[in-house]
Amino acid sequence: MSGHVALAEAQQRLLAIAAPLGVETLPAASCVGRYLAAALTARRTQPAADLSAMDGYAVNGAADGFWRLVGESAAGRPYTIRLAPGEAVRISTGALMPAGAQAVLLQEEAIREQNHIAAIQGAEPSSRHIRRRGFDFIEGDIVLQPGTRIGPAQLALAMVAGHGAASLRVGRRPHVAVIDSGDELASPDTLTWEEHQIPASNGAMIAALAAPFASSVKRLGPVADRMDALADVLARAEEADVIVTSGGASVGDHDLMRPALEAWGATIDFWRVAMKPGKPLLIARKGETIVLGLPGNPVSSYVTAFLFLLPLLRRLAGARAPYPETLYLPLGGDLPMAGPRTEFVRARLVDGALVPLGSQDSSALKALATSDVLIRREIGVPPARAGELVPAYLLDSGTTA
Repeated sequence: MSGHVALAEAQQRLLAIAAPLGVETLPAASCVGRYLAAALTARRTQPAADLSAMDGYAVNGAADGFWRLVGESAAGRPYTIRLAPGEAVRISTGALMPAGAQAVLLQEEAIREQNHIAAIQGAEPSSRHIRRRGFDFIEGDIVLQPGTRIGPAQLALAMVAGHGAASLRVGRRPHVAVIDSGDELASPDTLTWEEHQIPASNGAMIAALAAPFASSVKRLGPVADRMDALADVLARAEEADVIVTSGGASVGDHDLMRPALEAWGATIDFWRVAMKPGKPLLIARKGETIVLGLPGNPVSSYVTAFLFLLPLLRRLAGARAPYPETLYLPLGGDLPMAGPRTEFVRARLVDGALVPLGSQDSSALKALATSDVLIRREIGVPPARAGELVPAYLLDSGTTA
């Protein structure tokens, strides 16, 4: 397709101009959703000693199937005397194994009579119920790689492995400005509008997509399709790291975003990508500011934001893996042969299968709002039948990867 950049090339060219924005140090509890700027090295061994993995009795030896109970080891309150052969202590999950203990007899497999315990018929103590020192990680191990996104589990690991470290070094998040443009757009605060108008919604949608990866999101517009109005709004947005526009990037007489950006001083890197929906996509730069011009149709705007804006924001914030994860899932219905552009089919995930939605129009917000998944169809691939595995993106991965 002459004049159209292939999807993969377009994504690569965008991220090639996007260097991480820098590093800041934050309290660890404030780092959820951020990306580590440096590898996290364990400052301690976990566990620091052998622990019991189950409730029961820690024992030394067999003593003809009986053990003398000499004490208790509870989590946080260890038994500190070495066990002699034939001795046992009551032990809790997570409690320190006493010196001399080689195995744990499970509570439900034990018979206790006063200060003696025995195993029920067919049961015996096992070392499998011991969490050995360092089985999780050892001091000096790299436990999280740079560029890892910190979620609740990563936060817990950082707090345990980085014992004594109250803060983390993470990538700085970008400041984002979102501009709605189009004469047909009415402010969402307007209570009435003419038949030729529609409430501006793309700005809210794009801002919501960007928010988890941005330091701030500033919404501007809706803006009329006039050069002076576009010049004014671009001037108000120029302090942002990323400017996202919606509408005006196509080839119509009133699509003025491209000339407005050039008049503002931006350099157009490329526009028009071989994808459906979302062909009129524009990438530009002015100084350190990256401009992403999305189509005005809401589905096209959403799909291009998912595939370009979110990877861009993740990269700027220091992500190691900025693209959404590709999954291969079975189709719940047939798909025709793909066309001359990479296509993204909206679908529902029903009982583990992808059911394409009936409406694939680029303006169909209701269908978009009921979609769980984007099915990816490469250029010219043959028809796909129900049950066939196809590449797909879970839409939730756009805001949690």
